Amino acid sequence: MSYCPNCGNENPANSQFCQTCGTGLSASAAAAGTIQSSPAGGPAEPSGKAIGSLICGILFLFLPAAIVAVILGHISLSEIRRSAGRLKGRGMAITGLALGYFGLATIPILIIAAIAIPNLLRSRMAANEASAVGSLRTLTTAAVEYSATYGNGFPPSLETLGGMANQTAASCDEAKLIDTVLSGEGSGSSPEKSGYRFTYRPGPSIPAPAQGCSVPGVAAFSVQADPVMPGTTGQRHFFVDQTGVIRSEMEHPASADSPPL
Repeated sequence: MSYCPNCGNENPANSQFCQTCGTGLSASAAAAGTIQSSPAGGPAEPSGKAIGSLICGILFLFLPAAIVAVILGHISLSEIRRSAGRLKGRGMAITGLALGYFGLATIPILIIAAIAIPNLLRSRMAANEASAVGSLRTLTTAAVEYSATYGNGFPPSLETLGGMANQTAASCDEAKLIDTVLSGEGSGSSPEKSGYRFTYRPGPSIPAPAQGCSVPGVAAFSVQADPVMPGTTGQRHFFVDQTGVIRSEMEHPASADSPPL
């Protein structure tokens, strides 16, 4: 084999002209090419395009950088292959190419995720808000039913309205009109359901408990439903009282003065 003194391309030993650039191959150049494994000119230099491909590949999360990494990687590999040892950097070019193609495959996924995740979050908040409104309606209906059933006014607590999970028979003190989640597992403390926290506030007590009731009921009540993590589990705040009108606020807890739904 001989090397072209102009472009460095390998040619058959008996070639008179370079098959790549057409430069004439003298006998001395051909002879020199058969002896040298690479053209003279000192040690191989790193390919600038290979370095550029590697740098752009590292920045693959930026779409233009990933495209540039792929283009420079292919060009540098071609130049290194044709340089007959005058250029080095094949490893950098391959790494830049791999990172570039990885970026081109990853960026569309990231774009889709950036669009889909906020939509999923909004859908989840809307579902939680709808569940909270439904729970408030359930609590209001149960409170009215409690008053009509036991004649003890409205329930003094969520514990009275619900009861313990292992209780079998309903009573004035544990009416079992709501599930154990809304009643705080019988504790009466502010329960959480579907990303919302419910706070029951009893009004003034009636003069005396009804027959069969150990605790007097109340003449009025209110329930607040607030997102556990505003902006994540829900956006709106809700309020309802014995009137059954559900009210809402966007930025702060709702009250009896808030606009109705």
